[in-house]
Amino acid sequence: MVDEHDRLLPIANVGRIMKQILPPTAKISKEAKQTMQECATEFISFVTGEASDKCHKENRKTVNGDDICWSLSSLGFDNYTEAIVRYLHKYREAERERANHNKATATATQDKDEDDSDYKSTQHKLQTETPTPLEFMVLEKGNSSSPRKPS
Repeated sequence: MVDEHDRLLPIANVGRIMKQILPPTAKISKEAKQTMQECATEFISFVTGEASDKCHKENRKTVNGDDICWSLSSLGFDNYTEAIVRYLHKYREAERERANHNKATATATQDKDEDDSDYKSTQHKLQTETPTPLEFMVLEKGNSSSPRKPS
């Protein structure tokens, strides 16, 4: 059996959230934090349980944000539903932007690695090909892979 304290939200986090809305000089008793901890945990369990039941009926194993929004609405928490739907939309938008940024960064890194590889290959060729005495090699601008002798 799961210990009741293991299923509760961390009390330090609950206290931190409570402090955000209060004036800086306000104090919160341990009893107030514990009461809020129990209420918040119960509320989350209630909403999540409803969403989980919906998923079970639809033969799905994963509860998603849309299920939580549906659950809030079906339980009569319409004021919360509107705020959560807006948050979910912004969260998904931010995740898409982050994924696009990561993809662009990965592409730029790959392009740089290819450029570095070309440069190293050219440097190796230049080091292994010894020009005849008193001659030197000139690299064509934009074409680093084919050195030419000056005229």
